[in-house]
Amino acid sequence: MAEGEAKSVDKATLEILEKAAREGIETVFDRAEKMKPCPIGAEGSCCKNCSMGPCRVPAPKKKEETAEEKAKRRGICGATAETIAARNFLRMVAAGSAAHSDHARGVAEVFLAAAKGEVPGFTIKDEQKLYQVAMDFGVEIGDRPLKEIAIEVGEKALAEFGRQEGETLFVKRAPLKRQEIWKKLGITPRGIDREVVEAMHRTHMGVDQDYKHLMEQASRCSLADGWGGSMISTELQDIMFGNPVPVYGKANLGVLKEDEVNIVVHGHEPLLPEMIVTVLETDPELQKMAKEKGAKGINLAGMCCSANEVLMRHGIPIAGNFLQQELAIVTGAVDAMVVDVQCEMQSLAQIAQCYHTKLITTSPKAKIDGAIHMEFKEHDALNSAKAIIIAAINNFPNRKKAAVHIPKDTNDMVVGFSHETINYLLGGIFRASYRPLNDNIINGRIRGIAGVVGCNNVRTCHDSAHLAMIKELIKNDVIVLTTGCAAMACGKAGLLTPEAAHKFAGEGLASVCEAVGIPPVLHMGACVDNSRILMAATAVVKEGGLGDDICDLPAAGAAPEWMSEKAIAIGQYFVASGVFTVFGTTWPVSGSEGMNKLLFEEFEETLKGKWAFEPDPIKAAHLMIEHIDKKRKALGIDKARERVLYDMEMRRELEGA
Repeated sequence: MAEGEAKSVDKATLEILEKAAREGIETVFDRAEKMKPCPIGAEGSCCKNCSMGPCRVPAPKKKEETAEEKAKRRGICGATAETIAARNFLRMVAAGSAAHSDHARGVAEVFLAAAKGEVPGFTIKDEQKLYQVAMDFGVEIGDRPLKEIAIEVGEKALAEFGRQEGETLFVKRAPLKRQEIWKKLGITPRGIDREVVEAMHRTHMGVDQDYKHLMEQASRCSLADGWGGSMISTELQDIMFGNPVPVYGKANLGVLKEDEVNIVVHGHEPLLPEMIVTVLETDPELQKMAKEKGAKGINLAGMCCSANEVLMRHGIPIAGNFLQQELAIVTGAVDAMVVDVQCEMQSLAQIAQCYHTKLITTSPKAKIDGAIHMEFKEHDALNSAKAIIIAAINNFPNRKKAAVHIPKDTNDMVVGFSHETINYLLGGIFRASYRPLNDNIINGRIRGIAGVVGCNNVRTCHDSAHLAMIKELIKNDVIVLTTGCAAMACGKAGLLTPEAAHKFAGEGLASVCEAVGIPPVLHMGACVDNSRILMAATAVVKEGGLGDDICDLPAAGAAPEWMSEKAIAIGQYFVASGVFTVFGTTWPVSGSEGMNKLLFEEFEETLKGKWAFEPDPIKAAHLMIEHIDKKRKALGIDKARERVLYDMEMRRELEGA
């Protein structure tokens, strides 16, 4: 961040940061000011894959190097900047894919157990989606009992992780032309685990040393995430917990309540949060217990993608996104913060000790030193959830009233736009179709589609890049699909309501949104739910009129505040699916000229999608708009077409022609 730049555009965040400063609480914002990033590591030019290093191969100080100078810029083993950067990039893709896919494995295991009736609390709620996934997996439906179908779907889903031959089943959902590109390049994903393991093997010292070859595996591994692990997770969660439909919700730290037991669920896996919701809805004794402790009731709120999961299915309010997790505790009002996996800061334990908050870890894969561990048992899910709620209730009397300060800031939002819901909203129950969307892109009312997703990054002003980019896009008639922390930023800023179309969108986009009754920015879920965007893009292709592959669409993607390895995996699977994708904040291979040329230029020839890096969100938005306009021109729809009402004479002329 620049000297003197505001830490956030969110008022509630700034208010609690002031409280933290008064009370001597160090937050991620303070640590970022003290610790400057390593410049060589930031360029992706540092290799520590063996004990002869670490080797630092910085970018050249001048634009042109002699062969002798270039030869000197190598690691001890002779690895070039390109090889080192490619290995580091591939390892990020592997880690991000592993995170999403391990999440999916846990969901698949519970799904199979639910199908067998072995896990009380988990059921099949969306039978229609079960049948759809069954058909995609080649499971016979006929007149078989639902239970048999669900069991076979669960078994096939689990088999996807250890598959040794063939192709990941969901790749058949992609447009045929896209599948042909993957086959030609040899990057169609096989077993999900196999691709992650091969990525780690190739990046071991002395194995794959051709940066372009390494990046082929980056594409294949990332596709195993987007069209494999993430898609499996999204689909099975929808079957068990219900396909999201538009629901009203609220966002920001102001959703915490001064006179109620506040439980914040934080992380990414929805299994435990769903059970907490179920227990709170079905066990009145818990509310009675809370009142006996002096509280008026129990208030459940979410943080990060656990928040998105329970928000879009139950309307549970969002307390904040990634950079607000410490601040929720600093309010002094959180009785229990319940975490599972991904994006939890270790500093939470230290900050919780300064207040009365119980920090509770629940996953067997993730513990935090100083936190209480109450492992979530899927086979005894309801009792596990109840025990955590009781722990929070019992902690309420320990709250120090003088330390409690909750900002007033909240915003209304409408969320829960799965690709199936968009289909229904556009066409109605009897004519559900993407046709109206395609038609309005063709006639120019909607210029194109943008997916703006991803994390917060403390190296830039919190939420600022997300909001600046998205406002610029919708102002220029580009409809935005959003997930993760970016979606929460939009919710806090009032962009997720139908009224936002009139206030922020261009005339064409606003007219469509007002006719359909949707916001100009559609909340599509958690970070694993970026697979919904892949499915929406595929549906637009299959509807016709906008090309025969995802790369033909007037569409682009972005993660302006990215920070995690998951973001790199997501970005790579969008690029490998044919999408122009722009990242902000920092670029992980900036020290390698060859890698940048490959990712920014050459990928467009092979994958028909490419990367771009632009830290300025407005400039990045215009790169996306420029790309959208280029695709519109290629499709021959670059000029707006007004609707013409034909009279009988005009119709006869058409028939005669």
